[in-house]
Amino acid sequence: MADMIAPESPQEAGAAGVAYLVEEQANPSTDFFVLPALAASGYRVVRRGFADLPSPSELRGAIVLFVRYVPPAWARLVEKTRPGLRGLIFFMDDDVLDVGAAAGMPLLYRFKLARLAAWRLRWLQRQAAELWVASTYLQQKYEAWRPRLVLPMPIPNPVVGCRVFYHGSASHKAEILWLRPVMAEALRRDDQLFFEVIGDREVYRAYQNLPRVTVVHPMKWPAYQAFLAMPGRHIGLAPLLDVPFNRARSATKFLDITRCGAVGIYSPGGGCAEVVSHEQDGLIVPLDQGAWVETVLHLARNHSLRQTLLHNAEETLAVLAGKAQESYVGLGELPSAKP
Repeated sequence: MADMIAPESPQEAGAAGVAYLVEEQANPSTDFFVLPALAASGYRVVRRGFADLPSPSELRGAIVLFVRYVPPAWARLVEKTRPGLRGLIFFMDDDVLDVGAAAGMPLLYRFKLARLAAWRLRWLQRQAAELWVASTYLQQKYEAWRPRLVLPMPIPNPVVGCRVFYHGSASHKAEILWLRPVMAEALRRDDQLFFEVIGDREVYRAYQNLPRVTVVHPMKWPAYQAFLAMPGRHIGLAPLLDVPFNRARSATKFLDITRCGAVGIYSPGGGCAEVVSHEQDGLIVPLDQGAWVETVLHLARNHSLRQTLLHNAEETLAVLAGKAQESYVGLGELPSAKP
């Protein structure tokens, strides 16, 4: 097996300054190790999924790099085009080439590793693939292959422009699904938006294809209180669909949204609309998805407006606390339980 050769520079490689990066999906292995290494060599990276195959002519003079797995369709394509490839690389940051190393892991995961990695070991060697590894343990274990050790590159924290959230329980499933097209459009139009929603597997499936969305598993009230106290949220959503059960909703969403330092967008009806004054301490918007998209985008891009609304909402919260305290007077003088 040949020693690994450093990739040629784009100037040396000419049209071969292209690396086809084959991955199951976006993943930390690619982002921490592979992309920085390829970028440092000046290659133009083309990211492809398992089923996203280029034509054989597109691979002529290019590098193909497999991240952890070798899917069958790509293996067949590489076999046909290997003489014209400038290089073939396999990267791993776990010991995926040894079936025994996965002992104790879930059976389906072990089968996946075997089918897409370990059973490809001899194939990779026959194709004269170079090996990149992420740890000295792997470098020593596969010493005969003379692998290259690739060190991780820290990923810069993203610039979070605005975090929007909706924290609805299972009784708000209809609102969660109603918000899906709203946030899909808002996220599409503003790449500085992030969205956080609480939900179960159904909610995860509904939102999983949207960018910059975090689906948080439902939690008990004490845990939620601690979760809510975490900083970094800017806009809270509180739509209420016009159904009989929602007409009795209280204003607790206003309390939660304001408590975590965010500004709320509310729909007419329900307790929040009774305490919120539109454009004073929040925004009340009719239940029209297009209107909600525009409101989210407008509020996300107007920091000074958010600061004003939040300041006023905190004052409203103080007023509500005072009224609540007054309402408690006399509660200790309840009628006797005796007939």
